[in-house]
Amino acid sequence: MKIEINAKKRDVQGSSASRRLRRASQVPGIVYGGEAAPVSIVFDHNELYQGMRKEAFHSSVLTLAIDGAKELVLLRDYQMHAYKQQILHVDFQRVDAKQKLHTKVPLHFVNADVAPGVKLSGGIVSHVLNEVEVACLPADLPEFIEVDLKDLNAGHSLHAADLKLPKGVKLAHADTNPVVATILAVRGAAADEAEAPAA
Repeated sequence: MKIEINAKKRDVQGSSASRRLRRASQVPGIVYGGEAAPVSIVFDHNELYQGMRKEAFHSSVLTLAIDGAKELVLLRDYQMHAYKQQILHVDFQRVDAKQKLHTKVPLHFVNADVAPGVKLSGGIVSHVLNEVEVACLPADLPEFIEVDLKDLNAGHSLHAADLKLPKGVKLAHADTNPVVATILAVRGAAADEAEAPAA
């Protein structure tokens, strides 16, 4: 999915200037990284808010058009108002198409309903991680990584090393191999299984 977001260069700095921008339904931000100097920018709040509602916006290489000039970026950080649906500030990092990047990608869990641990044992799926950090070239960055639970039994876990990664994508911290999901055995079901042989 190609996502493009528009911005304009921002000349005024400081907290009071930022407050004025927010009152005018605009969002101050910055783009940094690469060989170019950091640039202060400003976004239309509604356009940015609608874009950020999409999961892919947070894990994809985006096209940022600043006064019409386009460059590839990743969303690196953002601040939200404590109780309003208002974006206060955004940070974007420039992306070099030839250099590997490290970023987090969401996990999409499938086939939980047919997993033996759920279907046969009545277990409950626990999602330990909802995202993993990967290393890859920008062109290889996936919007999400699918986690197939169809073979998972009760009391068993799926680790990061078990994930099927797209071509060109590697786990950024493969040496740690954390648990991604597990199926928790329900006590009642476990007791029933233990009593079955005795009967």
